[in-house]
Amino acid sequence: MIACLRGNIINRSINRVIVDVQGVGYDVSVSLPTLESLPREGEAFLYVHTAMRENSLELYGFSSPEEKILFEMLISISGIGPRTSLNILSGIPHDVFRIAVLESDIQKLSSIPGIGKKSAQRIVLELREKLKKSHVIAGISSLEGSGTSVQSDLISSLVNLGYKEKLAEAMAANVIKDNGSNIDLESALKLALKKLVN
Repeated sequence: MIACLRGNIINRSINRVIVDVQGVGYDVSVSLPTLESLPREGEAFLYVHTAMRENSLELYGFSSPEEKILFEMLISISGIGPRTSLNILSGIPHDVFRIAVLESDIQKLSSIPGIGKKSAQRIVLELREKLKKSHVIAGISSLEGSGTSVQSDLISSLVNLGYKEKLAEAMAANVIKDNGSNIDLESALKLALKKLVN
C-alpha cells in the first residue's frame, strides 16, 4: 500500500496530478486545497490513501495528515465514495467543515455542491462523535493557553483558511477582547468564523 509520495509534479489538472517518483509517474486525485498548496515546480510531498478496486488501484493525495484523516472518515460513511469525499474537501475549508459537523449545521453542509440534505444529515450522524474524539483534525488543540498564544494561533488558522492577515489580526484581537485570554483555540476559531460568515 502506498502511504505517501515525494517527487516532481509533471502534470496537473483541476482534480489530479501526476507525480514523477524516480521515473515512475503516479496519477493521484487531489482536492482543490491540496492542488493549490502544491508547488508549480520542484519537489512535492503528498500523504496518500490507496483505494483497491476490482480492476484498478486508485491514489488520493493530500497536503496534510488532517485532510487525509477527514477523507478516510468521509469514505467510511455509507453512500459517500472517494469522489464525493474529494468534492466535500474541495467545497469547504477543513476547520469550517469540522465546526459544521460538531454544531449539526445541516444548512452549511448541504450548501456544498453535490451534498443534499440527507447526505448532510448522514455526515453529522456518523462523524459528530468521531470528530469530538479526534484532536488531530484541523490541527486544533483543545488545550487552554495564554491569550497571546491563542491569539497568534487564531491568526495563523484564519490565514490558513484564506483570510487576509490584517482581517485575521483584527478578528483575533476582537475575539480575545470579548471572551478573555483563557478561551481555547477551538472556541476562539468557532467564534471568529461565525463573525466572519455573518
